Amino acid sequence: MLLLDQRLLPQQEVYLALTDLEDVSNAIRNMVVRGAPAIGIAAAYAVAMEAKICFASCPNTWVEQLLTKLDLLAKARPTAVNLMWSLDIMRAVIRKLPANVDPSPVLTAEACAVHLKDATANRNMGAFGADLISKPTAVITHCNAGALATGGYGTALGVIRSAYAAGNITQVYADETRPWLQGSRLTAWELLRDNIPTTLMADAAAAFRMARGDVGWVIVGADRIAANGDFANKIGTYQLAVTARHHGVKFMVAAPMSTIDVQTPNGNLIPIEERGSQELL
Repeated sequence: MLLLDQRLLPQQEVYLALTDLEDVSNAIRNMVVRGAPAIGIAAAYAVAMEAKICFASCPNTWVEQLLTKLDLLAKARPTAVNLMWSLDIMRAVIRKLPANVDPSPVLTAEACAVHLKDATANRNMGAFGADLISKPTAVITHCNAGALATGGYGTALGVIRSAYAAGNITQVYADETRPWLQGSRLTAWELLRDNIPTTLMADAAAAFRMARGDVGWVIVGADRIAANGDFANKIGTYQLAVTARHHGVKFMVAAPMSTIDVQTPNGNLIPIEERGSQELL
């Protein structure tokens, strides 16, 4: 598997060759690949890749070995429910396969289906979201919910791309997004490659920008949506929501069905990932 190392963008485009499930688990944990849908897709391909290894080494017990290893992936990023959703799909397929037949072709096809489903959902989401933006306006987005974070096109950025194509987005203000700077390194990079007018903005400037009156929408993605509609996204999203409400700015969350966690009643029960202090320092 080749993964674009998103930690090095935009200065370098480097692809890492990953050979097994543990490599992919580390890549997810260390932010080589990030974005809830993209994590789920990477995990699906990792399962297919590891299945081939397990079958080659132990053709009679590969199922037990592989199912045990899935826990490594599940623990890599706890907040993004798409990861667990993807693993549940792959786990269900594994349990239906005959024990003495190479599982990798079937599991690879299933991983491709997971990927295609997300890419198709992104396009549909883009169209649905764009229909809600009825007149030309500037928008704010936070973190990166674009092609880099998904199977292609993007969730929040998919809406922005579609609305821009329809002539209803005049300017995008991309929060820099502390501490990892996904907005400045990834979102601004994606949008400028598409020739969409984009201004990079310090996170702390969003309230002042809304007060100027030209921003009609805040559009973000999500890592998990609880059964009651509460959602978790990159740190800093909460203050955007509160500020948007104060200034009468509309707020949109764009996410696929795989991000909805009906087993979690409300946002207070969503597990929030605590990362190392060195990422900020």
